[in-house]
Formats: sequence, structure tokens, C-alpha cells
Amino acid sequence: MTELAGSKKRVLIVEDDMIISLVIENMVRELGHQVIGKATSGQDAIEIALEKDPDLILMDIRLKGSMDGIEAVTAIKEKISTSVIYLTGNSDRVNYDRARATECIDLITKPFTLNDLTKSFELV
Repeated sequence: MTELAGSKKRVLIVEDDMIISLVIENMVRELGHQVIGKATSGQDAIEIALEKDPDLILMDIRLKGSMDGIEAVTAIKEKISTSVIYLTGNSDRVNYDRARATECIDLITKPFTLNDLTKSFELV
């Protein structure tokens, strides 16, 4: 591995589309980071985040269930300090402003490339 000691991030992926989730997981591993969990709903994301304390959460905004990704991040950040990069298929102004209010590192619009993800990881 070429990354510097200590720079390997422990990443939680929150994405309700299983194919997209696998693509993201492969990208994270290609960047030399560790996927410590995957969730498909906001509630699952909160439980896994509080249990495993990830360095970074890759959070889809639209999720299955009653809670969206922004609400899940708000609940997680009330308990632990972690970095968040939002992944979203819709970049409307309301969600963008709501996401920014959670002090996220970045907001990436789908579809995205490994290069897009690399740039966001460099901000963490």
C-alpha cells in the first residue's frame, strides 16, 4: 500500500441501491481505505455509526424509510464527531443547503467518478 501510515480512513457507506453501494465500496477500497459498514436506511446508518465510530461517512441523501440522509447525519453528529461526504442524485437547492448546514466535507452529484471521490477524500 502506498498511503502514509495513519491516513487510511474507516468508511461507512450509506446507500439504498445495492449496485451503487458495491461500486462505491470498490472505489473506497481502490483509494486504500477500509469499509467498516454499509447501511441502506437512516436508522441503520445511525446504529452502525454509533457502534463503529467511522472516520468518514459516504451518505446518500435519499434513502428508504422515513428518514433521509441529512436527518441521519444530524442525529449521528449529535453523538459523535465524524466527517461526511454526501452522494446525491438530485442537487436541488433545498437539499444542498440542508446538507451544508450539517458541516459536511463535500457534496458529490451522481453519477460520479473515482477522480471525484479522490478529490473529496483529500478534503477530509
